[in-house]
Amino acid sequence: MDQTTLPVLERIAAALERLSPPAPSLAGLEQADAFIWHPGLGRLTPVAHVAHVEMGLLQGIDRQRQMLLDNTLHFAHGLPANNAMLWGARGMGKSSLVKAAHAQANLEGGKPAALGKGRLVLVEIQREDLSTLPDLLALLRESPRRFIVFCDDLSFEREDADYKALKSVLDGGIAGRPPNVLFYATSNRRHLMPREMIENESSSAINTSEATEEKVSLSDRFGLWIGFHNCAQDTFMDMVRAYAKERGLPIGDKDLVRRANAWSLSRGGRSGRVAFQFIEDLSAELSARP
Repeated sequence: MDQTTLPVLERIAAALERLSPPAPSLAGLEQADAFIWHPGLGRLTPVAHVAHVEMGLLQGIDRQRQMLLDNTLHFAHGLPANNAMLWGARGMGKSSLVKAAHAQANLEGGKPAALGKGRLVLVEIQREDLSTLPDLLALLRESPRRFIVFCDDLSFEREDADYKALKSVLDGGIAGRPPNVLFYATSNRRHLMPREMIENESSSAINTSEATEEKVSLSDRFGLWIGFHNCAQDTFMDMVRAYAKERGLPIGDKDLVRRANAWSLSRGGRSGRVAFQFIEDLSAELSARP
């Protein structure tokens, strides 16, 4: 080989090596109890402090709260547990409940476990990275820790590769789901796909029932299916009062109710998210008073 050619080939090889994604790694798993999956980097990025709402502040979802908490605690203690889908109305505490259940499972004697020592690890995966879910699960399978892989606001506009990857991981595939991993997801859609997509598929199919069953079969693979619904006026005020009490806001109940109602009317609806946003605004206003 020409001696002038060798350095060029070495530079090309080095450039290609830099472009190739790194091998997935569990390095740093002892640093935290929550991580974000970055498939392009081939690693889990630690999150030292998860932004979560205390379990007791989640009002109006008592049944949903108990169902998910029981499932999470069972898993944390090595008992059988189900993948969970939390679906329904926006702003009613779906993702907040997942994070609160994770925090609750990692309490020891009523206090948070030491960093990196919790019973459960929460791993967030982005919707656009679902095609890498098999790679993530293969990586987590090697660890002695227990994981909840969490995807927020999950939905599909078509039966794409991500849809098929998730469907296979949840129940199918010869490897199966690792025994130390659960999958939790939230969605505003009950069946993860637009209603019109399911109906259009059914209308053009030879066997309409089979077509519909195929489209909703992904949802059926979640063993725990928890619905969230729009809250009534009384429930909304319970949320507001709980937040106000937790922050010790100096305001009378009558004034609090009046202002919360006005806020919800300006937002065009009532939900846990609207209640929290109202309390954020009220807290700033009351703190700014001389």
